Order: sequence, then C-alpha cells, then structure tokens
Amino acid sequence: MDVGISSDEVVYGQLAPELIRFATGLVGRNDAPDVMSTAFVKAMSSPSWRSVRDRRAFMYRAVLNEARTWTRRRAARPIREAAASRRDVTDEPATTDTAVAAAVAALSLRQRAVIVLAYWADLAPADIADRLGISEGAVRRHLARARARLREVLHAD
Repeated sequence: MDVGISSDEVVYGQLAPELIRFATGLVGRNDAPDVMSTAFVKAMSSPSWRSVRDRRAFMYRAVLNEARTWTRRRAARPIREAAASRRDVTDEPATTDTAVAAAVAALSLRQRAVIVLAYWADLAPADIADRLGISEGAVRRHLARARARLREVLHAD
C-alpha cells in the first residue's frame, strides 16, 4: 500500500482499521479509538507530516507514543479494571485464558506492542521493527523478555 502520496483522508481510511487493532492490544477496546484518533490528529498537525515517507510506520510509532501517554494518564486505574479492558483484543480467540490476557496486560507497553504485532498481527520481527521504528534486535530483545515474563507469570504455581 503506497500511503506516501495519498490525501490525509485516504491515509486515515487505509490505516485506521489496523491501527485500531494495534491500539486495542495496547490500551484495550474501550480506549483504542481515542488513542488512535488522537495519534492521527497529532501526526497530521505536525509540521513534518508532509515530508514523512513511510506514513504507516510513522503512525504505528505515533499510536505507540499516544498509548504510552494514555497509560500514564490512566495510571491510577485499578489493575483489575485495566487487565479486563485490555484483554479484548480484536481477532483474539474467544477461548483465550483470562490468566494469559492478564499476564499480557501486565507487560510493559513496548513488550505488549511487540507481542500484539507478533502474535495477533502475525508480523515478522523485521516488520515489527519497521512499524515501531526500532531495530530488529530491539524487537527480538523485547519479545524474549516478554516471553520470559509470561512464562514466569503463567507457570508460577
């Protein structure tokens, strides 16, 4: 998809569904549309927006940054409520164990981002790196740490 030469409305229409899914994995179903739309408004208002070559990657980073801001603002929310809202990832199998969803919700935002993109969006580490604007090594490191944390939490009996 060539989003570099499209109008803002076309870019939004093309990227919004996948960015909503990504945001859902980061902040939950209830807050995902707000996070995604706020990220889009901020990005399109940026003086550098017109010179952005890879708008998809730019928007993934913008959504991740907005999710980080959103999470900080919502830090006072009880952990149980946050875990329950975050487990509603679009395309998530209906039989997903609540413990797994809570364990994923407890990961750092960056770890959660790579887990969502690797498992729910089925992206390779190189593609995740492109979307998040980090190195492939960083993606692999975050995945390894997230997996280790999930094993630790889920197998602690």
